[in-house]
Amino acid sequence: MNSTRSLLTAVLMIATTLSVGAAAQPAGAPTTSSADAAAAGICNKYCEPRDPSLTPHDRIAVTATSSGRSLTLRFDDADAMGWASIDNGTTGDEVWLDRSMDGGRTWSSGSKLGDTTTPSGGTGWRTLMFNVDDWNAQGIGALRACGQPAGSTAIACTAWARTTWNAGDRRTAAATALMMSYDRGTKLFGGNGWWTSANALTAVIDNARVTGMGSYQYAIADTYAKNLGAQGGNFTNEYLDDTGWWGLAWVDAYDLTGDARYLTTARADADHMFANWNGTCGGGVRWSTNGNYKNAITNELFLQLSAALHNRIPGDTTYLTRAKNEWSWFKDSGMINGDHLINDGLTDSCSNNGQPTWTYNQGVVLAGLTELYRATGDTSLLDTARGLADASSVRLQSGGVLQEPGEGDGCTGDGPSFKGAYVRGLGKLSSQLSDHPYAATLRGWADSAYARDRTALDQYGPHWAGGPGTSDYGCQQSALDLLNATS
Repeated sequence: MNSTRSLLTAVLMIATTLSVGAAAQPAGAPTTSSADAAAAGICNKYCEPRDPSLTPHDRIAVTATSSGRSLTLRFDDADAMGWASIDNGTTGDEVWLDRSMDGGRTWSSGSKLGDTTTPSGGTGWRTLMFNVDDWNAQGIGALRACGQPAGSTAIACTAWARTTWNAGDRRTAAATALMMSYDRGTKLFGGNGWWTSANALTAVIDNARVTGMGSYQYAIADTYAKNLGAQGGNFTNEYLDDTGWWGLAWVDAYDLTGDARYLTTARADADHMFANWNGTCGGGVRWSTNGNYKNAITNELFLQLSAALHNRIPGDTTYLTRAKNEWSWFKDSGMINGDHLINDGLTDSCSNNGQPTWTYNQGVVLAGLTELYRATGDTSLLDTARGLADASSVRLQSGGVLQEPGEGDGCTGDGPSFKGAYVRGLGKLSSQLSDHPYAATLRGWADSAYARDRTALDQYGPHWAGGPGTSDYGCQQSALDLLNATS
């Protein structure tokens, strides 16, 4: 960067000779394009663009090379701004910034923030500084540095990265990366995720509680207001497991905020589930209003939600009775197999269907039994939960790290959210038990994911032990649940 700093010094010396208020810029200084002028509306601590010489902070985030040139993305973390530089080049080398507000999935390809070229006689140059985020519009951003050597058609860019603003440790950084997938229009994650959005919101709420960073609490009220009337209303629909996820999210929101409307909605969700308890296979809540399939996840969610409501409603007996009846039916239903793992559900003849032992089926029951223990003081519930957790935390590992049955390389769809629900439940049980028996296991998995399954933008993929894969909000939610559980 010596050549860049020398040129910058020269430019600043020239600038001091200009009259105050002069419209001209010093020769060779980065100019503000029409795209930059439009972007100047983004004002956080400072309005953009801003001269990098004004900041005492200069952190190199990520780098790339092109035709021998060095491209660098640099940050002023204290002011949450970034700029790009190009070095080891020649006159006419172009450098600019791209900015994304959805974790690097899309960006304005024509914006080229701070687009500038290395001045005559120089070997390097830099852009002006631009804001990473748009706080006034709830825009959570990322930047990358891009460049094109003079006379070449080749363009190179660094990886996406951001400042440490709202990303001071690995838990808050993961929460910020997840919030990049929060759609500011639909107020759901991924644009239209439904039950998966309930899980993602729960992970964000838990993060606010365990870290004390409340920057994203707006998502609670925004999600509630925008979607309260969606689908069946009160976050219900024909799928009773979907309803259970949302009910638990609103219990979590109530715990964090104390806002009674969230608890009221959680009660409506639990009541909707109870209305779909029937006599098929001797009891239990059916998975869908369009059939009588009895599966594990729906009934585990009903157990946890009912017990949680009892623990938060003074004088309640209704939800406690429902929780006790649920567990009495579930433990004898046949869904718990001989390996102390829980299969997906029951056949038409009411026997274990032998379908995969998804991780979330092993985790939600742990949280449910923990809540029921708190309601009753029955220590046998914790003994049962420990037996289930001992089995799942060992049998569902691969290479010492939790792995979903049939785990793929993608992060879209339902499956990527499953591991998050598992570690959330395992963490709740471990915190309840006096010896915290699963704390070390959770930390080990978290350390592996952080070291092997994370990008420069703190986005996580599907394999906590490392390996190929993409990132999306399902995987990100699961990783955030894991990091939350290690606090």
